[in-house]
Amino acid sequence: MVKNNKKDEMLCTLDGLDCPSCAAKIEQAFHKNGLDYAMINFTSKSVKLKNSDIEKAKEILKKVEPNIHLIPNKKIQKYYLVGLSCADCAKRIEERIRKIKGLENVTLNFAAGTIAFDPRFLDKVEEIIKEVEPGVTLQKIDSDVDDEPIEENNKLATLVMVVSFFLLIIGIIFKQKLHNTPYSVAEYILFLSIYLLVGWKVLTTAIRNILRGNFFDENFLMTIATTGAIIIHQLPEAVGVMLFYYVGEYFQELAVNNSRKSIKALLDIKAEYANLRLNGTTKKVSPEMVNVGDIIVIKPGERVPLDGVVIDGVSFVDTSALTGESVPKKVKKGDDVLAGMVNTNGLLTVKVTKKFEDSSLAKILDLVENAGSRKAPTEKFITKFSRYYTPVVVIGAALLAIVPPLIIPGAAFNDWIYRALILLVISCPCALVVSIPLGYFGGIGGSSKKGILVKGANFLEVLAKLHTVVFDKTGTLTKGVFKVAEIKSINGFSEEDVLKYAAIAEANSNHPIAVSILEAYKGDLNLDDIEKYEEIAGHGIKVIYKGKEIIVGNDRFFHKENIEHQDYCNLEGTVVYVAVDGIFVGYLIISDEIKDDAKDTITKLKKIGVKRTVMLTGDDKSVAENVAAKLGIDDVYANLLPEDKVYKVEELLKGLNEKEKLAFVGDGINDAPVITRADVGIAMGGLGSDAAIEAADVVIMDDKPSKIVTAIEISRFTKKIVVQNIMFALGVKFIFVFLGSFGMATMWEAVFADVGVALLAVLNATRTLKFKGSSN
Repeated sequence: MVKNNKKDEMLCTLDGLDCPSCAAKIEQAFHKNGLDYAMINFTSKSVKLKNSDIEKAKEILKKVEPNIHLIPNKKIQKYYLVGLSCADCAKRIEERIRKIKGLENVTLNFAAGTIAFDPRFLDKVEEIIKEVEPGVTLQKIDSDVDDEPIEENNKLATLVMVVSFFLLIIGIIFKQKLHNTPYSVAEYILFLSIYLLVGWKVLTTAIRNILRGNFFDENFLMTIATTGAIIIHQLPEAVGVMLFYYVGEYFQELAVNNSRKSIKALLDIKAEYANLRLNGTTKKVSPEMVNVGDIIVIKPGERVPLDGVVIDGVSFVDTSALTGESVPKKVKKGDDVLAGMVNTNGLLTVKVTKKFEDSSLAKILDLVENAGSRKAPTEKFITKFSRYYTPVVVIGAALLAIVPPLIIPGAAFNDWIYRALILLVISCPCALVVSIPLGYFGGIGGSSKKGILVKGANFLEVLAKLHTVVFDKTGTLTKGVFKVAEIKSINGFSEEDVLKYAAIAEANSNHPIAVSILEAYKGDLNLDDIEKYEEIAGHGIKVIYKGKEIIVGNDRFFHKENIEHQDYCNLEGTVVYVAVDGIFVGYLIISDEIKDDAKDTITKLKKIGVKRTVMLTGDDKSVAENVAAKLGIDDVYANLLPEDKVYKVEELLKGLNEKEKLAFVGDGINDAPVITRADVGIAMGGLGSDAAIEAADVVIMDDKPSKIVTAIEISRFTKKIVVQNIMFALGVKFIFVFLGSFGMATMWEAVFADVGVALLAVLNATRTLKFKGSSN
């Protein structure tokens, strides 16, 4: 039966949660007390609970972590802001909405054209949008946005532009013939008709904003500048400025919309339907309507709608939408498939293991779409800069119009007013406010296409400044696929004894080394005979089995337990020592393979300017140094416990200045403490790993270290585009401010310095979507 229990769930915030180990502790306490479904998202500091269990969860939290508070959230709905192409308007809409109690933390993502809030405030939000930008409408993000009105608007705008250009040319041709004649009134009628045709929206918006006390936006500036030009009888220029502003805004809106469509296309990897099998029949339903345990059928050419496990069929799946890799992956009975993959040939029957909202794809889409809410320092600076820049230029224009005619002999007011009006035209910082968010969002979208999830523009900017990259070893630089390469028995025990005792001790562990030992041992194990089990982090395992004490672990553990093994302390490789009742019985050497692209990654990191590479590992020194030597890593620190890695990263951070940044690359939740401590934490092998997606700032969706190089290159290219736009926009504007002040520029040039520069900057920003990195 298809059913939906979302109404019984509530997303709650864990206020005060800033420690990954605390999150794990709380989650464990929830599970012990019957809330076994409660999974904590450390990144968003949230947990999803049943409404009936919220009070129980609060009581558990009070006992476990009294300084952390559980705050139930109301349901949040995401909306498209259809028709929003004005960055300044977006800023003002966000500022007005944040004044509403309960919406203080709302973030409007201009680059994506989205906003999310509690739908109870929908009427108030729509009222604000109508006041600030009447043409913008809200549309739920889970519904299809109708493009027809936009296409109709484009046709109307094109017609207005053609008619206005035609009339302007006629007006310029006949201007001299009509001037100072009985028919001169026709000159005003013609030019003012064109002016109102292209400028009506600007004029009405400016008047409405002035009545509300909102000055210094582009509508106010254009209105003052052009009406001033009309008053001093510069009719063609007033009309020309308003017309070219109209044209510039039209093309700027097209560019912004095309950029959003490109980003949306990158994220358009959600299946529209799922083939749900019910009572021997198959029915198409929305992926959100399918529950855990339901059976779905995926036909050749269809996209996988939900995470699940194959129960019948063999096929190849295209994982490029998730990993950026085009090589098909073979799946068969028992293998996992993830939402977003494409089934290329065979018919697959899949048992669903996660609801859509909990799937890896849903997390990926949410991360990329919401990445715009984490703004880079450059974005924040430009937002602050724009608040002061425009008023300063307006004040400067007023002084330019008034002061020179009063102090310069023979200076005409009309000439200096005209120069002041030119300053007003070029004073709007639209080029910066629009293009910079688009540039960062394009970089994030382009990264996701390559299987690299960057959780915010702030992390993209940090990647561009990396000085030091610190790697975990196992699962990051090596494959993490261990095999028992050698068994050595001591003190009269056989190799079979050594392997059996090791297998008994490791039977309850899911560590990769434990898995390799259990795979090597072919005999049967009766786990009921294990009387006591104790796992010591960073050391090993101690069990009581049929009255015997078995100790399995590393050299450090055996010294701590005072077990005689001095002749075997300095063995090379990953060594697992085995003892029974305090007697050393032998050891196993476990081999691990270096990843194919690991060495090339280290070489390329140095080539693109990363000054230092470091490896931190819990493995023995000889193993770590051997791997580091093969890869060309600068420094290596071995025999580290998880907390030791944090201390070492903090030590490395102290050696860097403010402009130099450090990244830690690990393989998921096991490295969560050190990932969160670095300037930017990168998780490897995030495909299907919820823990990795939640813990890191950047997630590499496959196991390839080379993607780190790609991520850095994309971040640096994005930064380069952003800097280009800042230098270009400010440079052109300052040049025209200078030229206009000294009477060497007209309004025709000034309008290019405004809308022309904005359009070019937006087009330049869209290049970030297409950059792939030289390493690919």
